[in-house]
Amino acid sequence: MKRILLIEDEPGIVLTLSDRLAKEGYAVDSATDGETGLERASHEAFDLLLLDLMLPRMSGFDVCRELRKRGVDTPVIMLTARGQVVDKVVGLKLGADDYVTKPFDMSELLARVEAHLRRVPAAPHPAEGVAFGDVRVDFRKAEATREGTPIELSAREFQLLRYFLEHRGATLTREELLNEVWGYNSMPTTRTVDVHIAWLRQKIEPNPRHPQFILTVHGMGYKFAG
Repeated sequence: MKRILLIEDEPGIVLTLSDRLAKEGYAVDSATDGETGLERASHEAFDLLLLDLMLPRMSGFDVCRELRKRGVDTPVIMLTARGQVVDKVVGLKLGADDYVTKPFDMSELLARVEAHLRRVPAAPHPAEGVAFGDVRVDFRKAEATREGTPIELSAREFQLLRYFLEHRGATLTREELLNEVWGYNSMPTTRTVDVHIAWLRQKIEPNPRHPQFILTVHGMGYKFAG
């Protein structure tokens, strides 16, 4: 049975989500403030975190940031009542894997939960590493360096870069990237891929404004040309 931690302070949402997720066969635990949620997520084994943005004692942003600093790579779906793009971008930058804006459709949230929980690790790359430009990627260590200096990549950024490297020269649609890297393909309007690629370009491109490795194929998607 997959175990989910719901970090949410609104009693009505906690009750509704807990009941529905339990009916779907998940074991659900909950925390009603950021500090408690952080400690539980750091020291207990969960398969997925549902993390509210506005929490007492510690915001969802801070919880997510601290979890990633501690090396916790449990998938995080952020729940937010805010609709501004900047909040979504910040959440993704801090390490969240997905976000749902309140009020959300229960069937959509359940679909995203299911998608993240059915993810399985990608098969190991046959090569130990790949180099392009002044960047070196070590698949075995899941590390990347630029001119010998470590590049700080989130787990999702590394997975995305790896997928590009494994499909050099191929035009990849956003839907394919969502399906293969994130594990779902039911969000054709999402900006998730674009946001992650923007941050990835900032870290690996000599000139992010004029990328030479991750290229945009207008009307279709992206391709890796390094």
